[in-house]
Amino acid sequence: MDRIGILTGGGDAPGLNAVIRAVVKTAAGVYGIDVTGIRDGFEGLVRPDGVFQLTPDKVRGILPRGGTILGAANRGNPFAIRTVVDSEVQIVDASDQVQKHIEDLGLDALIVVGGDGTLRISLELFEKGCPIIGVPKTIDNDISGTEITFGFDTAVSMATEAIDRLHTTAEAHHRVMVLELMGRDAGFIALQAGVSGGADVILIPEIPFSYPSIARKIRERAEEGRTFSIIAAAEGAYPAGEQQVYQDGESASQQSRLGGIGAEVAEEISRLCGVEARVTVLGYLQRGGSPTCFDRWLATRYGAAAVRLANQHRFGRMVCLQGGVVGDISLAEALAEPKRVGLHGESILTARGLGICLGD
Repeated sequence: MDRIGILTGGGDAPGLNAVIRAVVKTAAGVYGIDVTGIRDGFEGLVRPDGVFQLTPDKVRGILPRGGTILGAANRGNPFAIRTVVDSEVQIVDASDQVQKHIEDLGLDALIVVGGDGTLRISLELFEKGCPIIGVPKTIDNDISGTEITFGFDTAVSMATEAIDRLHTTAEAHHRVMVLELMGRDAGFIALQAGVSGGADVILIPEIPFSYPSIARKIRERAEEGRTFSIIAAAEGAYPAGEQQVYQDGESASQQSRLGGIGAEVAEEISRLCGVEARVTVLGYLQRGGSPTCFDRWLATRYGAAAVRLANQHRFGRMVCLQGGVVGDISLAEALAEPKRVGLHGESILTARGLGICLGD
């Protein structure tokens, strides 16, 4: 093996640069393999200026940096490229072009770092014959086959700190504070941060909620002399019998963006309980900034393991963490079903045992 490529797809996550650094240093230092960096996800494989040489010198100092020096793109599916032909938008399959570009670049392996969508594209490319190795990345922690994805710990730490800060102002002003967190279909961030930060109500996509249930919890606290409450809500949470809330009244589609459930919860709780409620949307603060020690450690291990897999020509695999040990599973197995919060699992039992309202 002479040369491998690496790209980072989907949204950014703390720890991406740690993966890149580990790949470059392991490939060059252990195996004498050259590394080609691919810019902006799969988009870099369909444009002429999308690649550059990565050397150990170029990855110095990036370990604590957030973001990714390669850039990322969450709308760069090579099987469905949007192009304009005669003033009309058309969807074009450019996967053959991507495969040829991989061959022309002399890449003996391509390490793809991404979440569910990016890894599904990777699986399709592998099935076409591309030498793909996957590395799981998402702050939502919703990829099966691995206990945890890097980026999640940093996001949860930021969310927990936000809840800590909201506690003081909520108590001072006797308010209900609603914190809207990321989590489209999986509520791991809201659940873990909510428990860690001492939230009174946690709303996650896996458990459709009812406003009367939340209001009952707020009133119970008020009757006990607790004049404030904290609600942690995943952006994908929704009331039973209704749909998820999208920004600016958008409907669910590939391009639509979730957002607004926090404001709706605050408004309804104000009406039902006669209390002052405020909403804070943490948004991209969860994705940015320096990764935690754990995310640096995990991302570094994943990057080194990906190079080892590539050197062994074990393509179509994804590195993972199982039982605290970094190993690997097939991409097909990892993507067979999405990971969600287990409704009868230990985390939910813990929350309920602490008296936290989950909205049901």
